[in-house]
Amino acid sequence: MSTLALLLANVVALQGQAIALRQAHEEGLAAVEIAWQQRQVPFVRRGGEWLTVIGVDLDTRAGVYDAELRLRFDDGREAARPQPIEVQRRDFPTTELNVAPGYVELSPENQERAARESREIAAVYATLTPEAYWQEPFASPIPGAEDGRNFGHRRIFNGEPRAPHSGADLRATTGTQIFAANAGRVVLAKELFFSGNAVFLDHGLGVYSTYLHLSEILVEPGERVARGQLIGRAGATGRVTGPHLHWGVRILDARVDPFSLLTLGAGPAPPQ
Repeated sequence: MSTLALLLANVVALQGQAIALRQAHEEGLAAVEIAWQQRQVPFVRRGGEWLTVIGVDLDTRAGVYDAELRLRFDDGREAARPQPIEVQRRDFPTTELNVAPGYVELSPENQERAARESREIAAVYATLTPEAYWQEPFASPIPGAEDGRNFGHRRIFNGEPRAPHSGADLRATTGTQIFAANAGRVVLAKELFFSGNAVFLDHGLGVYSTYLHLSEILVEPGERVARGQLIGRAGATGRVTGPHLHWGVRILDARVDPFSLLTLGAGPAPPQ
């Protein structure tokens, strides 16, 4: 087998799934990245391997995609190898909800506010931190919650179709403690029109987690948080039908089921 042999063969994922990719270190290997869905995603080296995480958006068509692994060596050599990723179909049901009319038929002022906040959030997701802040496995933000509801559901609000639901809804009463799913940095902590009181965490390598509809925010933008740190309390702020936690995960532009992060295992260990 060639020393450049790719160790990521037969990658299979469902729509809306996070995938951990690992590449064994080779002598002189200085950098690794993967070209996936028009983005360049870096790997980070920890000991004898390189690691990264990519996401398959919930609307990605089923089929086989040729991502490309790129390797750069100390002596200037470069290598590019195709990495087939097979995306399998996942069926998402339709959910009909009734909310306050002001969250469906927006006033001009609320339209402008929602559009401004959408641009602000898009700028967050467009930023790729080329390091991983986490070292331990991801955990549910509500201890004991092993799954959530409504990820990927096609939403109909007051009879009007909307975009699919991009997170999981976890049962919670107002005041339930919400914990960081993993180590990261707070990049947004504020009240938003649709999302209510919201916290966005950057975990590095393009992985972001969001905690929406909170009754209380307990962290500040720029703050570094640890896995399991208390970051807020559940509530019913924003466009909701009752108290709960909306837990979302984006990996760059990909909307993925946050519970798929729990199966990735530990992140990269600290540098030696």
